[in-house]
Amino acid sequence: MIRYVNLLFLIFLAGSCAKNEQKSLKASLEQKNVVFILSDDHRYDFMGFTGKVPFLETPGMDRMATDGVHIRNGFVSTSLCSPSRASILTGQYAHNHRVVDNQSLVPEGTTFFPEYLQAAGYQTGFIGKWHMGEHHFGKRPGFDFWASFRGQGQYFNPVINFNGEEKAFTDSAYVTDVLTDYALEFLENRNEEKPFFLYLSHKGVHADFKPAPRHLGKYQNEEVAYPPSMFPPNHERATVTSEEYDYENVPNWVKAQRISWHGVDYMYHGQINFDDFYKRYCETLLSVDESVNTVIDYLEKNGLLENTVVIYMGDNGFSFGEHGLIDKRQAYEESMRVPMLAMGGGIPEGYKVDEVIQNIDIGPTVMDFAGVQKAENMDGNSFKDLLFQKQTDWRDTVYYEYFWERPFPQTPTVHAVRTSKYKFIRYHGIWDINELYDIENDPYEMKNLIRDTTYNEVAAGLRDALFKWLEETGGESMPLKKDYGKRFDHIYRGTY
Repeated sequence: MIRYVNLLFLIFLAGSCAKNEQKSLKASLEQKNVVFILSDDHRYDFMGFTGKVPFLETPGMDRMATDGVHIRNGFVSTSLCSPSRASILTGQYAHNHRVVDNQSLVPEGTTFFPEYLQAAGYQTGFIGKWHMGEHHFGKRPGFDFWASFRGQGQYFNPVINFNGEEKAFTDSAYVTDVLTDYALEFLENRNEEKPFFLYLSHKGVHADFKPAPRHLGKYQNEEVAYPPSMFPPNHERATVTSEEYDYENVPNWVKAQRISWHGVDYMYHGQINFDDFYKRYCETLLSVDESVNTVIDYLEKNGLLENTVVIYMGDNGFSFGEHGLIDKRQAYEESMRVPMLAMGGGIPEGYKVDEVIQNIDIGPTVMDFAGVQKAENMDGNSFKDLLFQKQTDWRDTVYYEYFWERPFPQTPTVHAVRTSKYKFIRYHGIWDINELYDIENDPYEMKNLIRDTTYNEVAAGLRDALFKWLEETGGESMPLKKDYGKRFDHIYRGTY
């Protein structure tokens, strides 16, 4: 029924546009084309221009930061593939769109923002990783052009559903290159009478990291810099003292996870060492950066960049040893922060946005560039004005949620609230300590202040803000999902 009502609205919207030809002509001149490029597991600071990794080279992303806008405080509302991707396409928090883990199906009646673009006359294309709990790769509502794969896909010789027909690639075809070629095909064969929206969704840089052959080994001889919280103060490889790293007040679940699938002391059950893992990630990222550059080059050479906005983002962050962890899911900075860049379409060059932008804001922003008002059920807002240096009333707080998953039971249910000054992290269902950080003075989150009575009011205020957010956005109910039995037994050794 919901789906039917949504479709009636879209039909009404399309009909209204058709009846007002003069108004539509004016709107079409104001509408921008949009290319949204999404990478997988790319953390916010692993780009050449940030200097975080001295040897990492990302000329495509550097170009976007130089010729456009670097959004320095990009965040996801859930640091996990499917929930984050669903938040991008719906503009909603996970507790509203209900895709709360990587197995959850998209609920019947869900509307994706590209459907509104179609109703406004846009030609739309989706290329790459869909995921969102569905292991088929058929077309989804909102897209005219489709090239996708099942689940996580594979780095070499992918099998692609191209507009309803299955195509198997051979000869060591590399997935990032294949998807980039499809993106160019969409751009080359588009209807030039229509504005367009292209959603290019890469598999890279999801584990296990497999660089393109041209990049494999590029960083093999480089030295990896370990984060200060990678080893506890009493560890033989520690680089900090107990005064610098308050390990006593690190939650027990974090300490225990060190020796697990997502911990540095037994990562992926000993299948790879940390240094090689780190370097393969950086090498795998290079093809994604090349893809960004290739798409921008095409737009520029064909006179499209002036009226086309390009947005780049990661679907979630990734830990590389911080607190002894790898992967994501937690509410630490490296997990919940993502890279976010924008250029083209008249966006100022070399500008930096410090306001907090989240994945829920992508849909409303793209719709704003299309001259379409955001849907009432969207939790996010358009940050278009921020890209053009316009003053606007904007949030300074991030709210975060992650729901415990049976396949990866090491990480508990997490709720967090982060301001420009503090972060409060609350755990559900475990007997453990919560966390409070002065991230302004402790960016590595190494001194948990939750037991310091000096900060009692701060912690209480943030906790109250968190529960107020849950109440106001309908997030007080806990989404429970059925068990998946022995399907994931290999991951956590028989505990299901």
